[in-house]
Amino acid sequence: MAESFADEWRAWHDKHEANRAHRHGFLAITGVHWLTVEPQLLPDAPGVWSSDGDRVTVHLDDGEELAVAGEIIRGEHRFEPIAERGGINAVWGEAVIEIARRGGFDIVRPRHPSHPLLTAYPGTPAYPADPRWAITGRYVRFDEPRPTTVGSVVDDLKHVYQAPGRIDFEIDGRQLSLTAFDGWTPGSLSVLFTDATSGVTTYAANRSLQVNAPESDGAVVLDFNRAVNLPCAYTEYATCPLPPAENHLPVAIEAGEQLPASAALNKSAR
Repeated sequence: MAESFADEWRAWHDKHEANRAHRHGFLAITGVHWLTVEPQLLPDAPGVWSSDGDRVTVHLDDGEELAVAGEIIRGEHRFEPIAERGGINAVWGEAVIEIARRGGFDIVRPRHPSHPLLTAYPGTPAYPADPRWAITGRYVRFDEPRPTTVGSVVDDLKHVYQAPGRIDFEIDGRQLSLTAFDGWTPGSLSVLFTDATSGVTTYAANRSLQVNAPESDGAVVLDFNRAVNLPCAYTEYATCPLPPAENHLPVAIEAGEQLPASAALNKSAR
């Protein structure tokens, strides 16, 4: 069983690593530009950019163009309002120009496949897969989703998430709990956490774990072997949320992804 468990984990992590190293993934980001009403030229994207707090506008020079959803944009273009944590991707040659909204601010994050952080990415080490870290817990739904404000790796930036419930579980006889947010797929859950390994063998600010939809009796599996780093572990151009205060676990979760091997490269690329 342990061998099968490890093989399944390895296949999952290989796929996760391939997604992380996508040519237009977050490792390709060359800058984060916070837009204001004052038009600004960007060193890694075409045009002059601004935001009135509602919509983003770009002014492209003659000979410059962007492609958005197959439509070619030239001259002046005003984008539709972007929802919080949403975004639009515009193609510029080999690059993708991400226009997004984070913490109530509009930003532009160009993604260039030639960025050294991506081209020299060595992979991310992880603890060996171990079935003991696939822990059965119980999901407790709140009467109403609770708006939960969390900090960010960006100073003075806040994120607000709806927390639909919490997950109670046990490690070595110790009763623990994690506030859960909605996951990537309908019914699934997502948790942000730190633990006693944070800042030692794992990234200090946060790790993330996706949890499959609870069973009818509330049973869920927290497979900490699949705890992963967020983009902020690799690049200064991320706006990742921090875990809510109650999600610091007072135990060492020696499972999942460890400190990125690219940490030194990340610093030298700044």
